[in-house]
Amino acid sequence: MTRRMFCLIMLAMVGLSLFGGSASMRAADRPNLIWIMADDLGYGELGCYGQQVIRTPRLDRMAREGLRFTQFYAGATVCAPSRSVLMTGQHHGQTRVRGNAGRANPIAQALRPDDVTVAKALQQAGYATALIGKWGLGDVGPAGTGLPRKQGFDYFFGFLNQHRAHNHFTEYLWRNEEQVPLPNKLVPVGEFGGGYCEDGILFADDLFADQALSFVSNHQDRPFFLYWSMITPHANNERNRALKDGAHVPDYGPYAREDWPPQDKGQAAMITRLDSYVGRMLDHLELLGLAENTLVIFTSDNGPHNESSHNLDRFQPSGPLTGIKRSLTDGGIRVPGIAWWPGRIQPGTQSNHAAYFGDWFATAAELAGIETPAGLDSLSFVPTLLGKTDQQPAHEFLYWEFHEGGFKQAALYQGRWKGHRAGGPDEPIQLYDLSVDIAEKNDVAAQHPEIAATISDYLKSARTPSPDWEPVWRKAR
Repeated sequence: MTRRMFCLIMLAMVGLSLFGGSASMRAADRPNLIWIMADDLGYGELGCYGQQVIRTPRLDRMAREGLRFTQFYAGATVCAPSRSVLMTGQHHGQTRVRGNAGRANPIAQALRPDDVTVAKALQQAGYATALIGKWGLGDVGPAGTGLPRKQGFDYFFGFLNQHRAHNHFTEYLWRNEEQVPLPNKLVPVGEFGGGYCEDGILFADDLFADQALSFVSNHQDRPFFLYWSMITPHANNERNRALKDGAHVPDYGPYAREDWPPQDKGQAAMITRLDSYVGRMLDHLELLGLAENTLVIFTSDNGPHNESSHNLDRFQPSGPLTGIKRSLTDGGIRVPGIAWWPGRIQPGTQSNHAAYFGDWFATAAELAGIETPAGLDSLSFVPTLLGKTDQQPAHEFLYWEFHEGGFKQAALYQGRWKGHRAGGPDEPIQLYDLSVDIAEKNDVAAQHPEIAATISDYLKSARTPSPDWEPVWRKAR
């Protein structure tokens, strides 16, 4: 027996003892799991969440055929920590990656060998696992501990570095640890290898959609977990700096004849394009006869961006919420959440259960028949999916923080009360009652001092210190 074979056998045995369950469980007993995530898509940018301008027929149909969450939260208000919360099942004050560090500090934006991810748990329980698209939690070089195949994915195709992922027409992608060159040629802009392609040939998300469907086709004989992490509708920030138009898309689709600026056409076209990708996947599952044994979740990594110089007033991307990406108001963190599982989820269901990205770990573990590791901030929302709402546990608190431009914190208490703190750990809490003030316009801390005090105490104890992410308070001006 080779040393490598011995290590693989020991890893499998450790995995089964850690997570419980058995990899020999029949595939029919455990559903396939697909998590589809858009990049910077707002709560209000889908028709089923109130969008009036942008066309999203397949996601609207997915909501009609499945369950639509009205209070589903991302892990963070920006990319990397939100993905870290998703992978680790730990909230923003506990998870490994707590901000966008980028090339300036790559170690701080990388998972480590001792991190336990939902992909590792499912892989060790016998699931085939794949990540297609954007990663952002580990790169080649010093941050290599976070590479996808070291964090539980059997197969990876996409972007490792989130700066590279700004460009939809990239010069190369990664397949596992190998660069795959593409025939796109970049105009360099800025640092970290940023740039944009003037005459793009291959659009990254087109390639990701093909890869996602191929993975499903090739893994019908065993349960699988597909994490499909799109780039759309994220802007090309470098192209925006150069041309004041970061909405780079192969064509404007149904918006080509609209009397809009090009960046508005591009923003809408990207969202309609990602809608079509989701439709392709749902059709593919039905064609293969896998639909009734596959749970599909669609969501977004954080709130909507304004990095394409497009007109927010035209699209109202946050819907009734206040704020966009980089805000801790709900517009920055409340996102679409649609679950589709024919035969198991009652069509046309709507849920106001307050769930968040960290709950995916416990949800996936329950469906896979394995135990959830200790120390997570994760509650399974399987009861909600299956209509057993009386059995659904609820979080007392949900937590977020933000490290750019001065440290800020926010918490949701009992699914109703939203507290914010900025400027210092002893600053007063701003308190909003989401049951009557979804836009967070009226601070009611003076009317409910006991609720404000409860949230204030929680914010002081919610996070654990991190050598990579110590807060820097700045007085609010």
